[in-house]
Amino acid sequence: MVDVVVAGHVNWDVTLRVDALPEPDGESKITEQRRAGGGSAANAASVLAGLDESVGLVGSVGDDEHGLAARRDLRAAGITLEQLVVVPDAETSVKYLVVAPSGEVMVLGNDGANEAVEPGDVERSFVADAGHLHLTSQKPETAAWLASVARRAGVPVSFDPGRRLDDRDFSETLALADLVFLNGREAQSIGIDALVDAGTVVAVKRGEGGAILHTSHGTVEHPGFSVDTVDTTGAGDAFAAGFVHVTLAGGGPREALAYANACGALATASPGARTAPSANEVAAFLDERAGR
Repeated sequence: MVDVVVAGHVNWDVTLRVDALPEPDGESKITEQRRAGGGSAANAASVLAGLDESVGLVGSVGDDEHGLAARRDLRAAGITLEQLVVVPDAETSVKYLVVAPSGEVMVLGNDGANEAVEPGDVERSFVADAGHLHLTSQKPETAAWLASVARRAGVPVSFDPGRRLDDRDFSETLALADLVFLNGREAQSIGIDALVDAGTVVAVKRGEGGAILHTSHGTVEHPGFSVDTVDTTGAGDAFAAGFVHVTLAGGGPREALAYANACGALATASPGARTAPSANEVAAFLDERAGR
């Protein structure tokens, strides 16, 4: 049994820092290259593990060298991988992250094996015995099945559908989720009134502008934290992980928003998607900002 099951994409990231994001038909200079594990589920799982939660990961990788490296990194972080599917003769999904000096990111990628996991690949008890299920972008039918298993077992469900929300039907999973994470564009795209009216808590991430939590009892806002941004990749995953961590500990919405924003801010201050601030680092950051 683990505290949190995280399900979704496990990728291998190639981060290219450039002097400017290129215009169409333009060219930019690469100033730095970095290769490391990524993927929304793997990123969130790593942050949760860094916050001393026991974490299990549901997802899929290929049996290539990128998949081996990703699994090695995740095991080193203390994440349980018994439900991570390794697909024979398949390539692990690779994402190319082009990062401007401002921290803005452009993403290029191939699908690879990161959506090969099917409901039949996952043991029900692995999900049903957890303290929380956090879903990220994946095949809608797999996400819905996982959410239904969790709800039947009384396990709280959170969902961060990501940038593919517009072109995939996640309606069933959204209806089953207790907590949904969206950015401003995604919130406008689907509309959140029906979710909130049904009792779902919706956290809308606003980057440097903090976040706002919509509940059936009203809204709660946090202004966020200003930091020297290096790379915004993975900041939303860190935000969600921080919020889930505080919720598991019984913290209220204001505490959860502040903690989540701190995790997101710390993630932007380091290069790459796989940034996992420790609980001590987050506490020190919050203490420092409270003293200002």
